[in-house]
Amino acid sequence: MKASEVRDMTEQELTNKLTDLKKELFALRFQHTVNQLDNPARLRDVKKDIARVKTILREKFDIKM
Repeated sequence: MKASEVRDMTEQELTNKLTDLKKELFALRFQHTVNQLDNPARLRDVKKDIARVKTILREKFDIKM
């Protein structure tokens, strides 16, 4: 996910995206624990996407997460 894509989203879309990313991160961590994770780099990507969404929310809407 690119920062320009995130910047074009509304506040509600960003909040929904953040929730989805957190759920995905939980699932990936669970898969990693039971040694079923196919792509370990996806963990890093999801964490960066979460940080990116939180940053944009804070910049545009001054929302503390």
